[in-house]
Amino acid sequence: MRIAVLSGKGGTGKTLVSVNLAATAKMSIYIDCDVEEPNGYLFFKPEDVQEEAISVKIPKVDNELCNGCRKCIGFCKFNALAYIKDKLIVFDEVCHSCSGCVMLCPEKALSEKEKIIGRVQKGTSDQVAVYTGILNVGEASGIPVIKKLLVENKLKADKHTFIDCPPGSACTVIESIKDADYCILVAEPTLFGVHNLNMVYELVRLFGKQYGVILNKCLEEENPAEKFCLEKNIKILGRIPFDTELGTLNSNAEIAVRKSEKYLDMFSLLLEAVTREV
Repeated sequence: MRIAVLSGKGGTGKTLVSVNLAATAKMSIYIDCDVEEPNGYLFFKPEDVQEEAISVKIPKVDNELCNGCRKCIGFCKFNALAYIKDKLIVFDEVCHSCSGCVMLCPEKALSEKEKIIGRVQKGTSDQVAVYTGILNVGEASGIPVIKKLLVENKLKADKHTFIDCPPGSACTVIESIKDADYCILVAEPTLFGVHNLNMVYELVRLFGKQYGVILNKCLEEENPAEKFCLEKNIKILGRIPFDTELGTLNSNAEIAVRKSEKYLDMFSLLLEAVTREV
């Protein structure tokens, strides 16, 4: 069972939920797809970490063959090529590795070379297998790193797999939820939280995913996110209270369910609620 945890922005609580659900499930897999700023490993502190570099193909020019036709420049939508002073230049930083320029070049002046854009780490924490994707600063897209993380774990369907998605609703989020069996949307109890919840709500509906909401940082007062869920008839899986003790554990990068029976009971109920939905 592959469960993706997502939210419309960072800081909503998706890593809190992902990490604690994975730890509650015990023999599980945690995959941090928030490759621009992964932080799940700070909580799990995995041991026996193995690392693999992730690379993509980018164009390499042979200016002896290039006749300056500029067809490659006209094709590239990311402005990754320029012809300056009778020389074709490739801007690696903005290339999206589509290979279109290489295929289009009539003079065969463009070929490809490998470029490392990030890495994937694998370790263990108690009975949880912890996978972390890390994108190098300044790279155009984290999708190749996310694909590597998810393809490697695609055949391990016998374990609960929790995918900690990037924030927002961009291409990296779409890649992260593509093969998920269920999506958990984490929401804050504010009007701004409703806006962010609506973003991911529309995304999972667009992709025909099963989904439910966990309301985080709940107070006794009116909760606009809860009102939104009731109006849209969205399943509320559970509520996490605005709790100083929980916030302190989280700020200290501690896994709450490993520190307190109270939180183990709370996340066990959330896990049961999710399991019933899948």
